[in-house]
Amino acid sequence: MALLTPLFAFLYHLPQVYKWLLKPYYVASLFMSVAFLLVRKTPGICEHLSTQREDGNPCDFDWREVEILMFLSAIVMMKNRRAITVEQHVGNIILFCKVANVILFFRLDIRMGLLYLTLCIVFLMTCKPPLYMGPEYIKYFSDKTIDEELERDSRVTWIVEFFANWSPECQSFASVYADLSLKYNCAGLKFGKVDIGRYGEVSKKYKVSTSPLSKQLPSLVLFQGGKEVMRRPQVDKKGRAVSWSFTEENIIREFNLNELYQKSKKLNKTKGEKSEKVNELHFPPVPEEEEPESQEVEKETKKDK
Repeated sequence: MALLTPLFAFLYHLPQVYKWLLKPYYVASLFMSVAFLLVRKTPGICEHLSTQREDGNPCDFDWREVEILMFLSAIVMMKNRRAITVEQHVGNIILFCKVANVILFFRLDIRMGLLYLTLCIVFLMTCKPPLYMGPEYIKYFSDKTIDEELERDSRVTWIVEFFANWSPECQSFASVYADLSLKYNCAGLKFGKVDIGRYGEVSKKYKVSTSPLSKQLPSLVLFQGGKEVMRRPQVDKKGRAVSWSFTEENIIREFNLNELYQKSKKLNKTKGEKSEKVNELHFPPVPEEEEPESQEVEKETKKDK
């Protein structure tokens, strides 16, 4: 049963996965990931390659190439144990496949290795993974608006994500954060994002490092009354983030989203009651004038008599 559940979940989301993988970035990454396999197995090309096989067959992997592939596949499996979304799983596979291709091409021929490494660098500089463009209830802050919004209403609780567009972890977390905003956003609980890769002053003020070595991206911070209450991941004395998994379940549990949502719904009701009272004050009901009409009818009957 433990194996069938993720299998059924994958099959249910398979059409969305296909649509996502057919984007140009992932199509190009797929071809680059299997480049060595295509070169080694394509007739007409593989005959001109060197090999260390005992049978001298250049169109098949030798024992050293198999060893390299098995080692990197083990690393991918270990790395994917902490992956949350499909994007992270696929990103890890693509990354280590490219690393394997670089090693294999350099081992085969240094010229082919340099050519493939150049292609990888050009691809990294010119192509970026597609950003999340799905539905969300998230307000995007700038360096001039974040303080004003957080302090505008002390009754409103804010959950703010500090991110950078160049961070793969932030890109993978975007869909998870959007789903949370769709489920829990209301009048008293709101979700925001600020790009600290673009606004460096915000990064310094709220003490969120953009260095890849600190591993603080993304960072989720809970604000109540304009003041920070908690954040994840936590930061140790050396300025490094304590390992924490950004799963939807962890965020709901650590930030008590269910409890916050119930409290914020009460705030929404009080706002509705106040608006009704204001409407009653500004627009009093118009009195009905039925008595004058009845008197006129009586006068007309008297005249007829």
